Amino acid sequence: MIVGIRKLPSILGAASLQSHRRLRTKLRMGQHNAEHNASKSNHQSRVDKFSEVIRDDHTGGWETCWEQGLTPWDLGQPTPVISHLCAMGDLPNGRALVPGCGSGYDVLQMASSERYVIGLDISHNAIQKARELSSSSPKIGYFSFLKEDFFSWRPKELFDLIFDYTFFSAIEPAMRVAWGQQMQMLLKPNGELITLMFPIDDHIGGPPYKVSVSDYEDVLLPLGFKAVLIKDNEHAIPPRKGREMIGRWKRSLAHASL
Repeated sequence: MIVGIRKLPSILGAASLQSHRRLRTKLRMGQHNAEHNASKSNHQSRVDKFSEVIRDDHTGGWETCWEQGLTPWDLGQPTPVISHLCAMGDLPNGRALVPGCGSGYDVLQMASSERYVIGLDISHNAIQKARELSSSSPKIGYFSFLKEDFFSWRPKELFDLIFDYTFFSAIEPAMRVAWGQQMQMLLKPNGELITLMFPIDDHIGGPPYKVSVSDYEDVLLPLGFKAVLIKDNEHAIPPRKGREMIGRWKRSLAHASL
């Protein structure tokens, strides 16, 4: 087909415009990728620094991390799957516990007139922050925050529900049996333990230490826990998708506790 001379400038102009648009799109994508990579690198650097602090001082290191703002596990919001389960009315009522509660977002999300929630943390700074963030909540009276060592804590009442997210993976693997024994002791017979199992991968070192479903089974099954549900967590935040599963466990009626 022969193109008229008068049409050539408009055709060339359109082609130039399309080329310019494609270039701008590529530049934006390149900038987005660069920002994403920089953010990912910065997050990993914070994780590495946090791990170093905890390894050097496993007891006081948590306080140091909160003082320095080295809290890469803190989402700044409730864990999405907890928000989903609350919205669906799919959590047991009664007394609930969140060990290693940090800033307390999950405690506040779970608290209601039917569910009293206690947030537990070994760090004074974490508990102080949780109390400050929740001080104006309309749910006041349905939750509390306590500075306690999970492993030595002996409450007067047992719990209907315990939620563990990154607590199991934060402790030394050698402490996992003690973790399970304390969970068994704190839960009522037929009480429920919800575990978000992360990170499921092959990295070396920690915290967070790598976990697997079998790590939880090895600890919980001998103590009389039964797995009611284990599946991929479809509500995981994007960086954790594919490396996180949810487990729902029931404590046996036969095993004694407090």
